[in-house]
Amino acid sequence: MSVFRKLPEGRATRLAKLAALGVRTGASLLIDRDGTSAAERAAEVLGTMRGLAAKIGQMASYVDGMVPDGQRESFEKALRTLRAAAPTSSPTSIRRAIEAELGAPLSELFAHFDDAPIASASIGQVHAARLHDGRNVAVKVQHPGIRKAVSSDLDNAGLLESLVGHLGVRKLGSSEAIAELRERFLEELDYRLEAASQTRFSAIHAGDPTIRIPAVIADRSAEGVLTTELVQGVGLDEAASGSEAERRAYAETLWRFVFKGNLIGGCFNADPHPGNFIFQGDGQIAFLDFGCVQPILGERLEHARELHAAALRRDEAAFRRFAAMILKTRGGRYEELATAYSRRCFEPVFASPFRIDRAYTKSLVDALRAMTTDVLTGKSELVPLPPGMLFMNRLQFGFYSVLASLDVEVDYARVERAFLEASLEGYAWGEPVTTANVSD
Repeated sequence: MSVFRKLPEGRATRLAKLAALGVRTGASLLIDRDGTSAAERAAEVLGTMRGLAAKIGQMASYVDGMVPDGQRESFEKALRTLRAAAPTSSPTSIRRAIEAELGAPLSELFAHFDDAPIASASIGQVHAARLHDGRNVAVKVQHPGIRKAVSSDLDNAGLLESLVGHLGVRKLGSSEAIAELRERFLEELDYRLEAASQTRFSAIHAGDPTIRIPAVIADRSAEGVLTTELVQGVGLDEAASGSEAERRAYAETLWRFVFKGNLIGGCFNADPHPGNFIFQGDGQIAFLDFGCVQPILGERLEHARELHAAALRRDEAAFRRFAAMILKTRGGRYEELATAYSRRCFEPVFASPFRIDRAYTKSLVDALRAMTTDVLTGKSELVPLPPGMLFMNRLQFGFYSVLASLDVEVDYARVERAFLEASLEGYAWGEPVTTANVSD
């Protein structure tokens, strides 16, 4: 049953709700208290608030290493509700919002509209509907008041610092990171941009039998409403209980979706939220939510391709050289630490076949924290993250945590090499040179 909750919009009210948990920022509420009751209270408050506060809770529910081990079970269970069933907005307010956005009565827009949402998240909620031509569709509607709520969150420096910290870059150029964070989240409030991104990703993956991206219904979409083809399937938890072969097929599809989008399309879908993946059998996955898309352009795209080419060849020297170019480091201890961390993140390719599990993904979070400590204690000189790099950390945290849930050994290098060779020429994508494959 849906839980209708009025969304608190004002900055003071939203700060007061966080303060009621005995904390000053969204991050500390995840670590300052212990026990099931505290976890459930955190989920309730963050869900009611929605916006950026809910995003922190969503990330904490599935990113390995974000919540301390001793508290993980209780918080993961409580916060899992935020992934697909955050408190909802009332049917009356949703109907009014749709009619105002699309400029017509709901009965003219849809032959049928289900008032009970099939999902609710930090920015909007989704309703099943049917067009007059018989097509079944999903209608995503922004929570009434969410724009003011997000604006209030963007004015909350502590909350932004928390979210930046969860993305792995607290104190590593926070002012630049916060500016990038603001830009991305403001973009999420315009569903017209999301519709364009969704159409772009559909073109990138056209013809792939295992990647399904729902078609956008343009004449039923606007800034605050996005209507798409309705897709069905199961969630990550059920997919993760499948056979080894089924889980491997899903992991291969996920890898291809992310890295073909990055390296061929120059687009990174920067919200690897488990609720955005609908698993449909035979390795087929429907991908939802293209509101937070990070472009990868020009020199950075070229360097990213070279980085992956080096990893596929297991060329350590070339890999570290291109990692330094992407991160724009300036030599010294920090460059050594940063490129070593990047190398650790590429272990699934270098050591392919590789099993991404919770221990591995947690080790990435721990390694980044250790690098931050190194900077804060003055052992190495900080080089701020270049613009456009903030959300790339969600590859290691969010995306890898999804793959860890599938917990299966996959030849990621083979998967990557196949789509790269089919799309790009001029790169040495082949197997690493060894004594076994060098002719006399």
